[in-house]
Amino acid sequence: MNILVVNAGSSSLKYQLIDTETEVVSAKGVCERIGGEGSSITHKQLLKDIKVVKEAPMKDHSAAMQLVVDALTDKEIGCISDMNEIQAIGHRVVHGGAYFSESILMTDDVLAKLEKCKAFAPLHTVAHLMGIKGCLEIMPGKPQVLVFDTAFHQTMAPEAYVYPLPYEYYEKYGIRRYGAHGTSHRFVSAEMAKVLGKPVEETKIVTCHIGNGSSISAVKGGKVMDTSMGFTPLAGVEMGTRCGDIDPAIVTYIMEAEGLTTAEMDNLMNKKSGFLGVSGFSSDSRDLENAIAAGPSDPNYERANLAVNILTHGIKKYIGAYAAVMNGVDAVVFTAGIGENNPHLRELVCENMEYLGIKFDKAANDAAPHVSENTKISADDSAVAVYVLPTNEELVIARDTAAIVAAL
Repeated sequence: MNILVVNAGSSSLKYQLIDTETEVVSAKGVCERIGGEGSSITHKQLLKDIKVVKEAPMKDHSAAMQLVVDALTDKEIGCISDMNEIQAIGHRVVHGGAYFSESILMTDDVLAKLEKCKAFAPLHTVAHLMGIKGCLEIMPGKPQVLVFDTAFHQTMAPEAYVYPLPYEYYEKYGIRRYGAHGTSHRFVSAEMAKVLGKPVEETKIVTCHIGNGSSISAVKGGKVMDTSMGFTPLAGVEMGTRCGDIDPAIVTYIMEAEGLTTAEMDNLMNKKSGFLGVSGFSSDSRDLENAIAAGPSDPNYERANLAVNILTHGIKKYIGAYAAVMNGVDAVVFTAGIGENNPHLRELVCENMEYLGIKFDKAANDAAPHVSENTKISADDSAVAVYVLPTNEELVIARDTAAIVAAL
């Protein structure tokens, strides 16, 4: 079954065409600067190894979807003759609130509930809605399935997701831990169970999705026990521009001291903190690693080192905490942009963790600076396996979409 996977952002639209029988990606691309000047589509036809970048006006996501359809069906750069060869569309949706605990076929009722989730992730959800409506306009009647980043985390017990605030705020506003990156955590935890050769029901796995946005999850028996992100994707470990966990009293203290509005404080924590805020020069881990590699003579060395150490310290704490929550751990998994491509960070996290049963293989880790396949970085006699597993959220979306459509 050919599934078109769509990930709509506020001014972008990423897509992949996946055959779920072979799990081969035949085409992928991205529309950028939607609604603005200089908008363009980058299309890759992977079966013929063709890449095309084309500037084209895109007033909205409907116009972007039309360009995607045109590219996929083009005689030169396309991979299908017409849209009848696509059986369904799968959408990545960041936040489903408490409404959705699994992927679901889109209906008017589902769309109405998604509208109610805008308050939890306003930028993301508005973008997703634009992408969905664009697909409805360009491909009316085509089944659409929504796959939620928050859904995998809905198995948490109340003691893990309810905050110790007056309970009325949970009841009135839905204030609770929701988590994020669930599709990635779901994929790598299932893959890790296969690597371990165990039924997923018998596994205890800590999954570390480390990128510009990062989250850690405790997955026991294939179900999430706890996760580091919270009501929003601001909570948890330090990130590229997000602060992660801080003392809540700091918020009002800085607002009063600096005379900041709530919007300004929100922007400070989401856009000016993390790697960028601590290092003072970049939110990109590659820039920080270059400064660290240059040594103390680099003017950015000290604070780049501090920024990275804050993150690795935080990841260590979550691994230890989640081992306690699950009463043990079989494996620790690193995934996503930084997790898959930063051996220095993985080493800092895994060193001095022998008490937990982790015996780190430095040579194996150093030999895998950029991971494209499942890679073991723990010693053979390590009680806890440590792996780097490339995530594949698009494949999960395609699989879920195909399964739901096949059952219609």
